Amino acid sequence: MSSSPARLVAEELTLGYERRIVAENLSVAVPDGGFTAIVGPNACGKSTLLRALARLLSPKAGTVVLDGRAAGDHPPKDFARQVGLLPQTASAPDGITVRELVGRGRFPHQAWWRPSTSEDAAAVDLALEQTDTTALADRRVDELSGGQRQRVWVAMALAQQAGILLLDEPTTFLDIAHQVELMDLFAALNRRGVTVVAVLHDLNHAARYASHVIAMRDGQIRASGVAREVVTAHLVEEVFGLRCVVIDDPETGTPLVVPRAPSL
Repeated sequence: MSSSPARLVAEELTLGYERRIVAENLSVAVPDGGFTAIVGPNACGKSTLLRALARLLSPKAGTVVLDGRAAGDHPPKDFARQVGLLPQTASAPDGITVRELVGRGRFPHQAWWRPSTSEDAAAVDLALEQTDTTALADRRVDELSGGQRQRVWVAMALAQQAGILLLDEPTTFLDIAHQVELMDLFAALNRRGVTVVAVLHDLNHAARYASHVIAMRDGQIRASGVAREVVTAHLVEEVFGLRCVVIDDPETGTPLVVPRAPSL
């Protein structure tokens, strides 16, 4: 992981929707060049924090900072060239093809007088290849299965070629094989220098792939650090209410959460 200062920082955020406050005094420094996993139970504020980092949700107090400037001070296209987002839920226009949708990820790089270039086409082709969706390129998005659509949305995020990639539950709808394929892809992108921040439900995915884990509950950060410091039996029970044992993953040596069997 890079030791350089964090490019993306949340400073004392208060986050919420209308009158409902989800988190208060929330501060996060995203390790630059790292793979950060945000974990926690449902409705703990994970996705809300990610939306604030992506500039989709304006904080009620506090500031999100990118490269030393408040996120809101960056022109939208400039911000989008630096920070990409795969949202938890997304909808595509009726009749749009996979290639057309993935091409929309190139919007931050395009000028109104020159909407598409050979560089854009190459980025789209690479994103399709990386997500194993090349064969789907000419199909309509609304004809695809849930898992296929999810991979197409990932391809659109990859086509954006941002240095920071925010992922909100990216393995939703995918079977276990495609979950692992995508997590391997995100890890490969991270090794090539992309800073990855992912909201994950699967603790074992977080422990295996992430270099930095943030555990949240009730809008607060309960722990952050390397997986071995955060993914412990005590913390899993405290954060998730799950009694478990944590052993070494036989493949990677990273923490592996095993739920305790119920007493009969």
